[in-house]
Amino acid sequence: RPAEHQHVRYNPLRDDWVLVSAHRVKRPWQGQLEKPPPEDVPRWDPKNPLCPGATRANGEVNPNYEGTFVFPNDFPALQPDAPEPDDSDHPLFRAAPARGVCKVMCFHPWSDLTLPLMSLPEIRAVIDAWAELAAELGASYPWVQIFENKGAMMGCSNPHPHCQVWASSFLPNEACLEDRTQRQHLSQHGVPMLLEYAKQEAARKERLVVENADWLVVVPYWATWPYQTLLLPRRHVCRLQDLSDSEKDSLASIMQRLLIKYDNLFEVSFPYSMGWHGAPTGPYLQEDCRHWQLHAHYYPPLLRSATVRKFMVGYEMLAQAQRDLTPEQAAERLRSLPEVHYKKRAE
Repeated sequence: RPAEHQHVRYNPLRDDWVLVSAHRVKRPWQGQLEKPPPEDVPRWDPKNPLCPGATRANGEVNPNYEGTFVFPNDFPALQPDAPEPDDSDHPLFRAAPARGVCKVMCFHPWSDLTLPLMSLPEIRAVIDAWAELAAELGASYPWVQIFENKGAMMGCSNPHPHCQVWASSFLPNEACLEDRTQRQHLSQHGVPMLLEYAKQEAARKERLVVENADWLVVVPYWATWPYQTLLLPRRHVCRLQDLSDSEKDSLASIMQRLLIKYDNLFEVSFPYSMGWHGAPTGPYLQEDCRHWQLHAHYYPPLLRSATVRKFMVGYEMLAQAQRDLTPEQAAERLRSLPEVHYKKRAE
């Protein structure tokens, strides 16, 4: 019985395994307790560098934006004009060029508004901005990584709703790995891996969290984090910028539903790291990328409550990933949660 007996599950997207030990969640917890996120975030703060009209670290003043706002990261990890490293004198000491651009995108002018509390038109505006950035930066860069770190627990230093977009001159490790596994699957089975996987999960339903006509969200069979989810389109689509208007509308809806459930799980602004993966761009736009299927990963750290998180240490760092409840248990719990945000139930 998966919920009582440990076993390992294969992740075909990463070509690795995860140890499922669901009985461990019953053990008493005497470890670190996290502080819940503050509930009193001011809507506008002139000292917050992401707010409209505020001054950023480089001295630039933000416009009084009323929707999404994109600007160059003031402390970029990638720069377009970085010099090439010196040649290596030994195969164990290799370096390669790394160039790119980093941007920050604010979702909304209000600091106290997160995605699940935004309206569907406001979320759709975020999706449109994502697609525009993916197309703009992808015209020249091989990889455009859109990602959001939400909450201090996930390293976010500013509560204002925002994400980052890094475009790089190289394919990062995760992109290379997913490119290889998806290419192999198409070659061996004749169908894109995640397109087939979405159809299987839609039929089985045991790991399904939410779905609509164009999208579904599942706790993947091979999930590592306790309430990890995978957001998948139902049709074959390679890149975010390839979505139709109706698919963008239904994406806004399913994102809102998922994120409301996340917040309702422990009645807290749910922390996570999320990001979009799609077919590489730049020079790859001219290549056959049919093996790719667009998808988004959500990696939340909370395990038992708003204050108890899952730590990836010890065995996870030195051996392989391990989880403390089955994906089916996690999906059932998320699926059963209401889709009205806990902050709005009394309204």
